[in-house]
Amino acid sequence: MSGGCQATGIGVSRGIAIGRAYRLQRKCFEISERLIEPDQVEQEVARFYHAITSAREKLRTILDKIPEGTRTDVAAFIDTHLLMLDDDPLSETPVEMIHHLHYAAEWALKLQRDALVQVFDEMEDPYLRTRKDDVDHVVNLIQQFLQNSEEEEEALESLRGRIILAKDLTPADTILFRHQGIAGFITEYGGPMSHTAILARSLGIPAVVGLHEAAECLRNGQMLILDGDSGTVIGNADEETLARYGKRISDGEARQQRLRKLIGKPATTRDGLRLRLMANIELTEDIANTRALGADGIGLYRTEFLYMNRAEAPREEEHFQAYRRAVQELAGIPITIRTLDLGADKQLEENPTREAAASNPALGLRAIRLCLKQPQLFIPQLRAILRAAVLGPVQIMLPMISNLDEVRQIKAMISQVERDLEREGVAFARGVPLGGMIEIPAAALAAPAFCRELDFLSIGTNDLVQYTLAIDRVDDEVSYLFNPLHPAVLRLIQMTIEAGRLSNTPVAMCGEMAGDPRYIPLLLGMGLREFSMQPNSLLEAKEILRRCDSVELSRAMERIRERIARGEAPDPLPQIHHSTI
Repeated sequence: MSGGCQATGIGVSRGIAIGRAYRLQRKCFEISERLIEPDQVEQEVARFYHAITSAREKLRTILDKIPEGTRTDVAAFIDTHLLMLDDDPLSETPVEMIHHLHYAAEWALKLQRDALVQVFDEMEDPYLRTRKDDVDHVVNLIQQFLQNSEEEEEALESLRGRIILAKDLTPADTILFRHQGIAGFITEYGGPMSHTAILARSLGIPAVVGLHEAAECLRNGQMLILDGDSGTVIGNADEETLARYGKRISDGEARQQRLRKLIGKPATTRDGLRLRLMANIELTEDIANTRALGADGIGLYRTEFLYMNRAEAPREEEHFQAYRRAVQELAGIPITIRTLDLGADKQLEENPTREAAASNPALGLRAIRLCLKQPQLFIPQLRAILRAAVLGPVQIMLPMISNLDEVRQIKAMISQVERDLEREGVAFARGVPLGGMIEIPAAALAAPAFCRELDFLSIGTNDLVQYTLAIDRVDDEVSYLFNPLHPAVLRLIQMTIEAGRLSNTPVAMCGEMAGDPRYIPLLLGMGLREFSMQPNSLLEAKEILRRCDSVELSRAMERIRERIARGEAPDPLPQIHHSTI
């Protein structure tokens, strides 16, 4: 593109921003080993606790700056960091090092940070692996106070309309900068599943991450164009380019107003086919926004938050209270609860079968495999789900299934749980629909068999693409190879949808692909009838589907299937997209 220097990263929050760059300079802490004298221990412990308290006060100040009416899940990101400050791994383990090893507070905290990050690095689940960022963010905040180097906040007006350039941003940074009216941000590191990226999407801040050339290509005060859709950043653009992107901004604002008018209208194609638009959520606090946007239900309710940042597994009652609240707030709208999707690399201290982390967690003990091997983690969750299902329509979804024996074992466990609850006189729902996620190639190839054993299937494209192409989508060194349109991926998706059609088994999709405007017409043409996505994508997906003609797309798919069978990418996809919406 002409009109200036250009660099490309990963677009994690859609939208266009035009503004002058503000380079955020952060002090880099060089922590070296330092010991203290025995008579300094109590003073050092007091200094560490004071830093913890100061960090907590700063985060609470940021919470107070969140405007009224902002989605509750925005505050949840700061709440997560506040909880981490109270957790023993960060608040007490360094104190033990100070007491017993006479380490200085900074060194003890650094060693504990390294140990925690190693645990997260060994996790297979990409979303959970990025939680190491939260550890770094909280540790760096404590280190600032330990070294008396807390940075002064910028004046409110000084950042208004600016595009932030930084190595990385914390969720707290993101909220503060949004409060100060920034136009967007660019970071050298990070990925699409980090809390900062998720928060940027929630707050509607255009953002590009993983732009390694940012330090070399972009300068402080330089006029920038940030395209969060494509991940492109342009510096020193000419007037024609600025005008073109300026029009895209005004068109985008008008589009958002138009999309709001779709709330309450059905997701029906031009030829009258009724579709289901569901939401993926992680926290109960997401439900209010999901209902306000008119979702048909919750297609994926992640439950890992109940297990994170704690030493012991959640008890049955804790599970039940979380699910009860979700079902009651949905008031009759269906919810699909995904069971525990953690790996053996995320161990709980009370786990009696604690083992060393697998050398290759991607192929190790995780998700449904972990639940079958350690039923003490799984049974309380199953009991709580069956109890909550009395209050409204609930489905159970099993992650990472690979063979029928796993499904049959789970069904036997559910039957035993039903007998136990009945014997105990506890109210529960019988016959709760049981489904499985199709997220590894073996499951897609065995989809016809799974359809005979399960009530529904849901395609998890994030992992399906990753496992099929042997690509770590969180690793920005190879993330450019992550391609949902790879013929092998499309064949697996088509096989799963076709298996569901032939057996009259509902098939949904709950991966990122389901909410991506580039792929929605293709998926509709392939026969997908239930799309589950991040809440903020619901209205745009509905608009696209309402402009599609499913009959025309089905005809066009015949040509695409031939290309896929030959191992070729579906080049006609753009023509389908533009000619039918």
